[in-house]
Amino acid sequence: MMSADPITEDVVALLGRIFDRYVASYEGAAAAQGLTPVQAKVLAALDEPLPMHRIAEELKSERSNVTGIIDRLEARGLVERRPGERDRRIKNIVATPEGAGLARNFRQALGFAAEPLAGLTPEERLRLRELLTRMVDAEA
Repeated sequence: MMSADPITEDVVALLGRIFDRYVASYEGAAAAQGLTPVQAKVLAALDEPLPMHRIAEELKSERSNVTGIIDRLEARGLVERRPGERDRRIKNIVATPEGAGLARNFRQALGFAAEPLAGLTPEERLRLRELLTRMVDAEA
């Protein structure tokens, strides 16, 4: 394996630090709402009703795992299963008003993502977005 140049090593280390801070912020924001990180991710994804298979895709998880997560959220009154409008055999997962409120609170508590970006100019944020998009697109 080829060794990276010092700049690449610095960038990788910085990305690792950013990731660690983001995970800590994410976990703290979820815990503040009484949620596990994965429950928070499900609630945050429910801007619209979603079938279980789409939630499983979003989480990159098996449907059987998602069923347990949804069961626990439903037991707390944060989501409901509703039949699909076109195909009543499909159960869509819908956030209840309480669940939607927790999702809003969770997103607002995710301060880390916005905090360091506030120190950048709009042009710098735009350039960073372009560079990160290129990195993500190169991976696909």
